[in-house]
Amino acid sequence: MTEPPHQPLSLRALIHEFIHNRFATKTEKLAEDDPAYLKLQEQFDPPTWLADAARRVSQLQVVTHSLKGVHPDAKGTNLYVEPGQLDRPGLVGSHCLPADFQGDVVGNAAALDVYKFLKLQWQGRSLLELSLDGDEALIEALSKDRDQAQAWVHAFAQIVEPKGTPGSHARGKQVYWLTGDEPADNSHYHLLAPLYATALIHPFHARLSDARFGEHAKAGRKARRDDAVFDGEYSDYLNLAVQKLGGTKPQNISQLNSERGGQNYLLASLPPHWISRDVTPPLRTESVLPRFGRRAPVRQLVNDLVNWVKQNMKEDERRAQSGRAPRKTYQHHDLHDDLTAMLADELLMFTFELHRLAPGWSSDSECRLVTAERYWLDPGRSELDADFATARQRSDWHEEISQRFAGWLKNTLAKRLKIGLADPEHDYWVVRIERVLENFRRQLDAMQDALRDDDDNHSGEPT
Repeated sequence: MTEPPHQPLSLRALIHEFIHNRFATKTEKLAEDDPAYLKLQEQFDPPTWLADAARRVSQLQVVTHSLKGVHPDAKGTNLYVEPGQLDRPGLVGSHCLPADFQGDVVGNAAALDVYKFLKLQWQGRSLLELSLDGDEALIEALSKDRDQAQAWVHAFAQIVEPKGTPGSHARGKQVYWLTGDEPADNSHYHLLAPLYATALIHPFHARLSDARFGEHAKAGRKARRDDAVFDGEYSDYLNLAVQKLGGTKPQNISQLNSERGGQNYLLASLPPHWISRDVTPPLRTESVLPRFGRRAPVRQLVNDLVNWVKQNMKEDERRAQSGRAPRKTYQHHDLHDDLTAMLADELLMFTFELHRLAPGWSSDSECRLVTAERYWLDPGRSELDADFATARQRSDWHEEISQRFAGWLKNTLAKRLKIGLADPEHDYWVVRIERVLENFRRQLDAMQDALRDDDDNHSGEPT
C-alpha cells in the first residue's frame, strides 16, 4: 500500500535518492557478492551515510570570503556573510549579490559530496538553507529519532561557521589603515586582513566570460565590423588580465575556483598613460647601458657595490696578514645578492620606461642599437613588422642582454676599483640578470599572445 504523499516523505525521498545514486556510482563496476560491494552497501545505508556526513561536514566551510584566494598556502579564518548584512556604500561589492547568491566551499576536497548533498533543492530552497533555519520538515525527513535529526541539522548548519579562533596567517595580506588624524601614532591605525570575495568573483567571471565569448556579444561585434544594425548592446572590457589560482589543482583553493578551472579575471587598474619628457628614443648609440648607468638610483647602487667590494678587499688583506685563508668569493654574500637584485629591478624599470615609447622607434635610420637591444626595448614593433617579429621570437635576446649587462657592470666596477674582476663575478651577474629577463620575456610574450587572441576573437577569426 502506497503512503499518501506529504512533504516529509517527499523530502525523504529526495535525500534517499541522492544517497542511492552515490552508491550506484561507487559500485557500478563491482559484483553484488564482492566484499567491497557489501562494505559500500553498509556505508551508504541512509542513516549510516547521514551520520557520517554530519561528522565530515566539519571538514568543510561554506564561505563568501576566503583566504586561500589571497595565497594558496594561507591557513586562517574564512567568512560567510550574507550580502544583506553588509553596508551598502556607493561602490560595487559583495553587498550587491542577490538573495539567491551562490556561496563557495573550502576545505577537504574529499568531503565535497556533503556539500553537494546540502545543495539539493526542495521546493525552491537548498538543504543548507533549511538547515540554517532548523526546518521542521528537514528534521522529520532525516530520521525518526528527532534528537538525532536535530543534531545532524545543527552539524550541517555549522558549515557556514568559521573554524577555530579568528586569525590571519603569515602568507595572508595585512594592511595598516589610518583611522585617526596622527600618522605617527600607532593607536590611530586599524590592522586589516583582506579576504578574497569569492562569492562575488564567480558571477563576475560569468558575466565577463559572456561579454567576451557569448553569442550575443559576438553578434554585436560582427555587426559593428560590418556597419550593420544590431538589436541590443554589448560590452567590451579592455586590458583584462587573467589570474590562475591553484595551478593544476584549482580545487585546493575552493569549489567555485575549481569550476572556473582556476581562472579569475582582473580588471585593468592602471595609471594614466603618459610619456615623460625625458624618455626619448636612444638614437645614435650602440647600447643603452651607459644611459642606464647614468640614472641616479643606478649610480647609488654601483657606489654601494664598489664600497662593499673595497671593504671585502680590506678584510681579505687583514686575513692574509694574519695568516688566515681568504674568505669565499664575495658573490655568495647576502649583500651582494641584494645589490644585484636591486640593479635588476632598476633594469626592469628602465625597460618599462622605454616600452612607453611609440612602437617602431627602433626602425629609425638613426637608431644604431645592436639587434638584441632593439628586440629587448621595442617589442611593440613586432605588431608592425612581421619580419622583426619572427626574428625576435627566434632570437635568444634575453641571453645576449644578460651578457652585455654583466660586461657593462664588470667594466664599470673595474674602472672604479682600478683592478680587474674575475670571470666568476661576470658569470654570476649573467645568471642573475638572465633569470630576471627570461621571466620578464615569458610574461611579455604571454601578454602579447593574449592581446592577439582577443583581437582574433573580436574579428571573428578562428583562434
